[in-house]
Amino acid sequence: MSIKVFVPNDSSALSLGAEKTAKVLIAEAAKRGVDINLVRNGSRGLFWLEPLVEVETPKGRVAYGPVTPKDVEGLFDADFLNGGKHALGLGLTEEIEYLKKQERLTNARVGITDPVSLDDYLAHDGYKGLTNALKLAPAEIVKQVTDSGLRGRGGAAFPTGIKWNTVLNAQGGHKYIVCNADEGDSGTFSDRMIMEDDPFVLIEGMTIAGLAVGATKGYIYLRVEYPHAHKNLNVAIAAAEQAGYLGANICGSGKAFDLEVRLGAGAYVCGEETSLLESLEGKRGLVRFKPPLPAIQGLFGKPTVINNVISLASVPIILDKGGEYYKNFGMGRSRGTLPIQLAGNIKRPGLIEKAFGITLRELLYDYGGGSATGRPIKAVQVGGPLGSFVPESQFDTPLDYEAFAANWAVLGHGGVVVFDDTVNMATMARYAMEFCAIESCGKCTPCRIGSTRGVEVMDKIINNQDRAKNIALLRDLSDVMLNSSLCALGGMTPYPVLSALNHFPGDFGDLAAAEK
Repeated sequence: MSIKVFVPNDSSALSLGAEKTAKVLIAEAAKRGVDINLVRNGSRGLFWLEPLVEVETPKGRVAYGPVTPKDVEGLFDADFLNGGKHALGLGLTEEIEYLKKQERLTNARVGITDPVSLDDYLAHDGYKGLTNALKLAPAEIVKQVTDSGLRGRGGAAFPTGIKWNTVLNAQGGHKYIVCNADEGDSGTFSDRMIMEDDPFVLIEGMTIAGLAVGATKGYIYLRVEYPHAHKNLNVAIAAAEQAGYLGANICGSGKAFDLEVRLGAGAYVCGEETSLLESLEGKRGLVRFKPPLPAIQGLFGKPTVINNVISLASVPIILDKGGEYYKNFGMGRSRGTLPIQLAGNIKRPGLIEKAFGITLRELLYDYGGGSATGRPIKAVQVGGPLGSFVPESQFDTPLDYEAFAANWAVLGHGGVVVFDDTVNMATMARYAMEFCAIESCGKCTPCRIGSTRGVEVMDKIINNQDRAKNIALLRDLSDVMLNSSLCALGGMTPYPVLSALNHFPGDFGDLAAAEK
């Protein structure tokens, strides 16, 4: 009987050598006449331990990592196929503290199953949510999602149930479900991990959304830089169609839902929902004026649900276990869990799924282990390149949409990028302005011109040219962009700029401190 060995096929693991490790494992097993069944699972999200190799034993899966090709021979010598002791041994995977202390709802199968095996998905509670949804009226499905307290996980945090209810009640011969998979924020990878490591959960979530609002067609708008996700999504969609979970007669219900993947072309602004719709229609990715909202006039002018990957991937467990079950996680108006992505100057980068309420300090030290350099952490940027820089004095802020807003910060997509005390925050503020200038769609003047002028002003401040005058000008310019930009790209660029200026005035010179 062959022994199951798991080596991740996730792109993060691949970038760290998982493919080479897998090939050497197969070769060594053949050399020793050992029969192994190598399963290419997803990553558990413990990136500092990749490539992570797991072995199925009677006691559970035992982990070893990080395993490089040169370690493989020694693992076989140590009888790792039977859970033998080795310097890289981590014990039972489920007992690893980093994993054990998480609440994995959306990512329940990530790292456990073969991502493109429908049988694996079904064996781990897959399609239970859809089975329940098929027994409910559309309004009852929407009510479950509303009762769960699920809010958009893409950044805006708009209540998902309200959006779905609007589309359900909108007039229109055709309706659409669009998944915003154009994950472009720095330090974010939770969408990618779902699409690479558990694509069926996204497919199931979108199918349930279609049933809920009366849509029969869905599109996944995927960023072109995710080839592994593209491949796995298409394989999973084909498998779901073959098994009757997609198509003209879902599970014999007489209800239809079709799904396809469309690739974006690398424009950051297409992460904004109306710009995404323009691109999906084959046009240049320009932001639309609102109203009308996409829920009323979206794709091809029809009522459209647009949700982020994590929002839609959270739907199956809500329909499986009920809205109240999901709502029991979290705090305040932030219900359920959030996949948090730790990146930057951090000792243990990776994915952590926790209920809302955990603090930044717990994330940075209990999970992240402090900075990779061992130096003090000076700031973290939460919510992507347009998120505020959070100083150490605010590290005890709980991860909660309202708590972050009270500090003039954003939780966004849950990306946390860490900087130690060697960072210069004036340089980081300049980067935010430059990023906006490069990525602006150009439709509105505050974003297009404001960001260009912002880079010029930042250069003058950094070079100590009329610093007091230019700091005042920077604040005035930020106010204009904040209050008059057409979309969040120009409207949020002031967040990192002003937070850097307010919390780290010393990096802008003594005049910045005096001016504040």
